[in-house]
Amino acid sequence: MTSKDDNGEAEGLLKPFLDHLDDLRRALVWSIGALLAGMGVATLLAPRVLEVLKAPLKTVVADPNTFLRTLDITGGVSVAMQTILWGGILISAPLVLIALAWFIFPGLTRPERRSVLAGLGFAAGLFVVGVGLCYCFALAPALKIMLWFNEWMGIPVEYVTVTSYVGFVLKLLLSFGLTFELPIVILVLGRLGIISSSQLRDKRRHAIVAILILAMVITPTQDPFSQLILAVPLIVLYEICIWLVWAREHRVKNQYYPTRKK
Repeated sequence: MTSKDDNGEAEGLLKPFLDHLDDLRRALVWSIGALLAGMGVATLLAPRVLEVLKAPLKTVVADPNTFLRTLDITGGVSVAMQTILWGGILISAPLVLIALAWFIFPGLTRPERRSVLAGLGFAAGLFVVGVGLCYCFALAPALKIMLWFNEWMGIPVEYVTVTSYVGFVLKLLLSFGLTFELPIVILVLGRLGIISSSQLRDKRRHAIVAILILAMVITPTQDPFSQLILAVPLIVLYEICIWLVWAREHRVKNQYYPTRKK
């Protein structure tokens, strides 16, 4: 009886864990399928995506179509693979997030689920804002400054390989988008009680210096203009995070220590 009870207890402990692994497997399969489907859609849109990436060049050079060239016969394949891969990741991202939420939601309470959904939506919005800010305001000036440096050094630039251009643009766009996710980290740490609004205020100067260094390191260009375009919004978001963390602290304080009525 004891051995059966022990086996029963062990089986009871192992079964939820195995079910958890099965859920993880399904989430991974769903994510991989979503990525492949996104890459399939990106394959059809690849020429259009390349045209969108080339658009900022219209304000930099006279004819982008002659300015971008390839030196080998596999240049088109390389550009297509870059475009399809990153385009597929962007297209499938919402479905991957749904799979992630489906995997972790059973272990969360209803308020925690709302917090996760709000956090995912906020993260997606910040990523889009970062990419849009880079595409609309930083990309063309960064290209102009890079070409100006070549002229200043006496290096004529008659054309640029399309693979290097696409790689440069994608790196710059992704660096802006991913860097704009930093406020999510701050808010999560504040929600967990690891950092407080007073600590964020006290370390404001250190944070500004860290943001400037991060902008200098993460941007593929070395011009200060692109770095400031990345750093200034992050500093503003840091200030917003201070107020959001303070508001949550104030709400929690009033919840557990309500003001007594006289």
